[in-house]
Amino acid sequence: MAVYTEVSDEDLQAFAADYNFGEIVSFKGIAEGVENSNYMLQTATGPFILTLYEKRVNPAELPFFLNLMEHLARSGVQCPVPLKGRDGKALRTLCGRPAAIISFLNGMSPRRITAEHCGPLGAALAGLHQASMNFDMKRANSLSVAGWRDLYARTAPGAVEGLEKGLGALITSELEALSKAWPALGSNLLPEGVIHADLFPDNVFFQGGKCSGLIDFYFACNDFLAYDIAVCLNAWCFEPDGAFNFTKASRLIAGYESVRPLTRTEREAMPTLARGASMRFLLTRLYDWVNTPPGAMVKVKDPREYLQKLRFHRGVKDISAYVS
Repeated sequence: MAVYTEVSDEDLQAFAADYNFGEIVSFKGIAEGVENSNYMLQTATGPFILTLYEKRVNPAELPFFLNLMEHLARSGVQCPVPLKGRDGKALRTLCGRPAAIISFLNGMSPRRITAEHCGPLGAALAGLHQASMNFDMKRANSLSVAGWRDLYARTAPGAVEGLEKGLGALITSELEALSKAWPALGSNLLPEGVIHADLFPDNVFFQGGKCSGLIDFYFACNDFLAYDIAVCLNAWCFEPDGAFNFTKASRLIAGYESVRPLTRTEREAMPTLARGASMRFLLTRLYDWVNTPPGAMVKVKDPREYLQKLRFHRGVKDISAYVS
């Protein structure tokens, strides 16, 4: 989450008139994240999140995300639900941007990730995958292996080399290797379905030691279910000094398999998927490092964190590096 578009009091009041949540008590920007403009909206009937969808989001895909959240919530997944206005519509326009208000979830994202977080995370992820199986809308993953070359091409080569010497050559060779090794969607090699695709710690809430909710579904798409696990291995299972934590990874996968056991082919593909997930976030962080506008209320994250993770996964031979 972040703030790129400022909303005036007048614009907010006009927008809020379409809803039945009563008087607005407070309104504050949320700085975390990098994609959309987000605000905490406190009203007479409770708190909500107001999101303005920025230029990287394709407006035609917004019904997929909003309908997915409704579907998951009806299926028992703890996630936000879009709030509909008096006309029955959830998607509207504010300050020239598509916008929506979603419900607020209680809980907190972990500031320090422990192994105790990882088992419940894995179980919640598997529950999401099971609940999404009968969701009938589809969205291709534009940030999978086919989209990585285009993303890298839109990142200034000089800026890449300025970050770390030789990084451009490493990325080029790694993209070639991953393109050859990546499983083909639709080939029945790996189970597929709707995945979250961005389940970082700031998108997972905990309360009383339990996972209390999943948020930020704006990268959700159809892809390999195991790729979601690979994303979580990268996001949850490395220490601040860059060391891989086997205990966290093992508990993550065990938690997942307590709900949905992995197939043999998923276990075999995990090192490649984890390597690809680290490349995906290396490239998006590089892009943001170069292209985030000055003055944006957003934390730009260091791409080198994912370069270190990529180097780790390149040395992994099989799933035993991640789970007993």
